[in-house]
Amino acid sequence: MAISVNEAAAVLRAAVRDTIRQRALLFLAQSAVMVLAGVLALIFPAFASAGILALLGWLLIISGVVQVISLWGATQVPYFWLQLVTLSLEILVGYLLISRPEAGLVAVTFLMLVLFLVSGIARVVFALMIRPMQDWVWVLASGLVAIACAAILFANLPEAATWLLGALLGIELIAIGAAQGLLAWRVRQAV
Repeated sequence: MAISVNEAAAVLRAAVRDTIRQRALLFLAQSAVMVLAGVLALIFPAFASAGILALLGWLLIISGVVQVISLWGATQVPYFWLQLVTLSLEILVGYLLISRPEAGLVAVTFLMLVLFLVSGIARVVFALMIRPMQDWVWVLASGLVAIACAAILFANLPEAATWLLGALLGIELIAIGAAQGLLAWRVRQAV
């Protein structure tokens, strides 16, 4: 028996809603860590420039690991593989920032550009998948913020400053952390 596209979309939304509801506290904790990491990324460039690449690397690794933990056991969710690829890229970029600071600002800027673009596209796709859910627009907005950060980096690629990387990473982490936290809070309250 075949089901309609609308019925399939309703099943998908129900699966996403159930996953968020079951893991709401973990998603809320992850959101708080991401917003805190974003605030630190915004503040840190104002105080130091030498250690910014290491700080950005650690922020990406911590954020990626926290998100991987929240994905654990959610392999049945349709966006699992797209999210896993994004998180793997986030952890890899963080590791490269820590292990190869001599690689240069242009290479780091390009890696951050790719990270922002891929994670933004992943969030836009996810938002469109859950569209009728309450607060789906905030997930969409956080994806668009990440894509805008990628565009800003692309426009400033040859001469991008370290502070710009930190500021854009902070903005991106705050946007996704706030959107994810709001979505988890609202789904949890709907119980």
